[in-house]
Amino acid sequence: MRRSRRWLLSALLTLFTLFLTVSCSLGSNDTAAIRVGSKDFAEQLIIGEMYALILEDHGYTVERKLNLGGTSVAQTRLEKGEIDLYPEYTGTALISVLKLPVSSDQAKVYQTVSKGYKEQFNLVWLNPSPMNNTQTLVMTPEESEQLGIETISDLVAQDNQIIMIGPPEFQEREDGLPGLEEAYGEFDLQQYIPVEPSLRYQGLIEGEANVAVGFSTDGEISAFNLVMLEDDKQLFPPYQVAPVVRQETLENYPKIRKLLNPVTTRLTNETMQRLNYEVTGKQRDPVEVANEFLQSEGLLE
Repeated sequence: MRRSRRWLLSALLTLFTLFLTVSCSLGSNDTAAIRVGSKDFAEQLIIGEMYALILEDHGYTVERKLNLGGTSVAQTRLEKGEIDLYPEYTGTALISVLKLPVSSDQAKVYQTVSKGYKEQFNLVWLNPSPMNNTQTLVMTPEESEQLGIETISDLVAQDNQIIMIGPPEFQEREDGLPGLEEAYGEFDLQQYIPVEPSLRYQGLIEGEANVAVGFSTDGEISAFNLVMLEDDKQLFPPYQVAPVVRQETLENYPKIRKLLNPVTTRLTNETMQRLNYEVTGKQRDPVEVANEFLQSEGLLE
C-alpha cells in the first residue's frame, strides 16, 4: 500500500513539474516582446505607432523602438535582430539599401525589393500601401501661376530664376539634383538652400525660395494648398510604405501578417497628408493620431 502511494505521489509530482515547465515555456513565448521600430520623422512615428497599437490590441507585448534615426540605422538594427519590424519605403529600399537603378514602375520596384531583401537579408516585405510618398517639387499657387510652372520641364526651362529649398542630401541623391539633370537636361539653379526637413515649407511660405523639395504625403501640401509639379519625365521612383519583418519573427508570430496588412493598405496619400499634419502642423502626439485613425477604421477591437 505504501509503495502504491509513493508511486502515485511520484507520478503526480512528475506530471506537475512537466506541466509547470510547459506553462512557463508557453508563457515566456506569449509575453516575449515584438520590437517595433521606426525612423525619425512624423510619418514613420505615426505608422510605427499604428503597428504597435494593433499588435497590443491583439494581446502581443510590444517594445517600441521608434525614432531610431535614418534608413541606415533602422536597416542595421533590423538585420542585427535588435528590432523585429519597421515601416520602409520601396524607393528607399531600391536606391539606398539595395543600390539599384531608379525605376518608376511601382509593381516592378515592389517585386525587386521583396526579392532582394529576402535573398540578401532574410527579411520579408508585407503588403504595400496605396500611398506613394515619392519626392515632389512644390510651389505656392501664386508663384506657380506667376511663373507659369506646372511641370518639372517648365521649371527646368526657367532654372536660372529658381531658388530651391530642401534637405542637404537632395543635392547628391540619384533621384535628386543629379537625377533631375540627367532626366530633364541641364539644370542650373540660381540657388539651392539646404535646410532641415522641418524648415523647408516655412522657407517656401515666407518667400525665401520659390520651390521646395517635399514628399507627396507631407501634411503641409494640403494645409497650404501647395502645387505639386508634375514629374512629366517620371524621374522619381515610387515610395510605397510597407512593414518589413524579420523572417524569424514571422515564423514565431505568423498572425503578424494578417494583423498589419489591413493597416498599411488603408493608407492613401490624402489620408497620410491629413495624419502627418496633425503631428507636424498641430503638434499632436503620434500615438494619439495613430490610435484615432485605427479607431475610425474599425481596426482596434
